[in-house]
Formats: sequence, C-alpha cells, structure tokens
Amino acid sequence: MSSRITFLGGAGTVTGSKYLLEVAGRRILVDCGLFQGLKQLRLRNWEPFPVEPASVDAVVLTHAHLDHSGYIPLLVKSGFKGRIICTAATADLCKILLPDSGHLQEKDAEFTNRYGFSKHTPALPLYTEHDARRSLERFHPVSFLEATDIVPGAKATFLQAGHILGASIVSLKLPEATLVFSGDLGRFNDPTMVDPAPVEHADYLVVESTYGDRLHDKADPQDILAAIVKRAVQRGGSVLIPTFAVGRVQTILYHLYRLKQAKRIPDVPIFLDSPMAINAADLMCKYPKGHRLSESLCRAVCDIARYVNEAEDSKRLDHDSMPKIILSASGMLTGGRVLHHLKVYGPDPRSAIVLAGFQAPGTRGAVMASGAQQVKVHGGYVPILAEVVNIGSMSAHADREEILRWLGQFRAAPKQTFVTHGEPIAADALGLAIEERLKWPVSVPAYRDTFEFGS
Repeated sequence: MSSRITFLGGAGTVTGSKYLLEVAGRRILVDCGLFQGLKQLRLRNWEPFPVEPASVDAVVLTHAHLDHSGYIPLLVKSGFKGRIICTAATADLCKILLPDSGHLQEKDAEFTNRYGFSKHTPALPLYTEHDARRSLERFHPVSFLEATDIVPGAKATFLQAGHILGASIVSLKLPEATLVFSGDLGRFNDPTMVDPAPVEHADYLVVESTYGDRLHDKADPQDILAAIVKRAVQRGGSVLIPTFAVGRVQTILYHLYRLKQAKRIPDVPIFLDSPMAINAADLMCKYPKGHRLSESLCRAVCDIARYVNEAEDSKRLDHDSMPKIILSASGMLTGGRVLHHLKVYGPDPRSAIVLAGFQAPGTRGAVMASGAQQVKVHGGYVPILAEVVNIGSMSAHADREEILRWLGQFRAAPKQTFVTHGEPIAADALGLAIEERLKWPVSVPAYRDTFEFGS
C-alpha cells in the first residue's frame, strides 16, 4: 500500500510549514504554520484548507514558532478534532504564542477599522484569542526520545533540534517507511541552546534550508552588540531590538548580561517590552535540559531586564528621552508593540535598530535590512534615520555548512531528501550541495506538490 506526502506550506518560502501525510486511510499533518511576509503568501491563510480539517487525524508539531504552529487555531475552529502532539516545552510555548497571535489579530483589525487602513470592510482577524485558547485543549505533550503512537501503525519520536526551547526533529515510523522531519535546525556550539541531535536513519527526509545558500558571519555577536550600544549611547540615543519572543530574546539577554558583567557597555537600563517574551523567558528555567545555562545563570540572564507588561508602561518608554535598550516583539516587525517604538526611534538618527534573526521577504524587517529609508506602519510611512544593523551571527538557524554537518551523521543516504522551508535560491543551493557532496537523491518541492512512497 502506498502512502503520500503533500507539501501544503514551507515550499518555496520559509513560512506556512505544513506537510500532509496520508497513510493507510489516515491523515497526519506535520506542522501547521501561518504564512507570513509577502501579501500573496499571507492570502493563503484565508484560502479553504486543502482537505476537510475534520478528516485530519492528528497534528505533529516540531516547534512553537508561528510559521509552524500559528494556523492551529483556525484548523481547530474549522473542525479538526484530533490530538496535537509535541514536546512539553512546545506545548507551554504555544499557550503563550497562540493566544497572543489571536489577540494581536483582533487588535490589528480593530485599529485598521478605526482608521480605515484596510480595503476590506470590516477588517476581520483570521482567528481570535478565544479561538486560540480553545485550540490548546487539543494539545498532547510528550517527552523527547519517547516513541509515541500518532495513529494506528504510526509512531513519532522527538529529538532535540536546538533551534528554540522544545524544538524537535521528528522521526515518524510508518509501516512501510521512516520519515524524518528536521523542523528548524539549531546551530552547533550555540552559547545558550543545545546542538541538534544526530539522526542515523531515514527512508525519506524533509530538511529545512532557511540559510541553505550562505554561511553565518563568524564575528562575535557580543563585539558587534557592544559597538552598537556604545555608538548609540554616545549619540544620546537608544537601541531598539525587534526580537522573536521565543528563542532570540533569551540569547540576546544572555549577550547583554555578559557585556554588562564585563562592563563593555554603558550601564543603561534594559527593557523587555513583550508580555509574551517575559513568559517565554520564565520557561527557560522550567526546562533546564533544553539549553546550556545553569539554573543560576538562567535566572541572572532573565533578571538583567526590567519587564514591561502594561501597554501604558510601554508607551512611557517612548516619552523618556534617556538612552536605553528595548527588546520588543516581533522580530520581523510584522506587528506588536515594537511598531509603536519603531515610529519613535526609526526617525531618530541618534538611535540604533538591531535586527537579530531571519527577515522573511515582504516583512518590514527585510525592507529595513535592505537599506530602505522608510517603512509603512499603520497606514503611514516612517522615515528610517536610525542606524540599522543586521547581526547574522545571532541567527537561531543552522547555516549551509551546519546543515550539511548534521546530514553527514546519517549512516546511509535516504531514498529521497526533500529540501523545504527556504526561499527558492536557498533551497536550490542546499539541494545542489547535498547532491554534490553527499551524492543523495534530492527534490525541491513546490507548493502543493505530492510524492508517493511505499509499495
């Protein structure tokens, strides 16, 4: 009996990861992410799901980032009634991320309707905070390295991916084959996160390629951060760091902690302005095996910042002219409180804006990284006169050589390797590198491509 995989997202782009497996009359969805960035991608979120959501038996989730989990509330709202299986840390992070996603969508729709920014009347959220909280009832957390029944005849084993807390490589054992999904691979020798675990066998492999066409800068991110902070403070400005609330916040706080301890940066206050990031930071101490920090260091790193929970306190930061460092979500400037800070610090030539992770095409972060002198925010254009620095060495994704290093641990070539979760140039480049170096058969699937396997 043959089975098949259909690439419903994460193909030709780094967002919207969804892989539909059809096995012995059952349907398993590996990842259930939102499309982000370019408008033609975001519009896919509004299209009817390609199969009836109620016909999906289970969702297997590699990690909590919204490009992998953010469609879950809509899937549940549309009729999905199965289990969502993931690690315990991923489940806890989704309890933070998904309601926040729904809340932000409601607020954005409300703001848009109030000021008439949208062509749609009225503008509506894709889902609400209530929808998101309802979807959390379907989560079923499991342990790393524990083989778990997904549907009859299919077992999943989760291994550490090192990308963020709870992030997993998933080995899915089916009657006729073993499929491995890399999820998002972390980096080797990261200062805070563990290395991605080795995998020895897969009949079929789905591997990410976010940085499949490039290498990360080898410069020490602490040296770069120290120089940026010093320059901004000497000018009398502040440093705004748009952050991914899960993952990057903790790493940036670690670097700032080390810099303050060594007295390498001025003693200016650090603010973490994101309730979601604050809660995520607390989880680091709950799951000590998911990172490299000792309990005492983890707490010290989290305590380096002053936490800003209330919206009014967030607004006060922008009225205070004293130099400061503000970390605020989202990391690609797609929404959240960071946009209000951007309106203040973007036009300020004394200040600096630090981009500290992948910036998907079509996002404000990508526009700013390209050197744009203005970006559109809330229906108007904000001039960017602040110093903008993109620190590639702080990425949470493995680069090309790190991906190839991880692949090199397989004992034998998979029958087929599918290169996904990358822009077309990055995916093609990684596919070519795998073919040339490892001599493996490789495919770079397009959106909605289907591949059959088994007998």
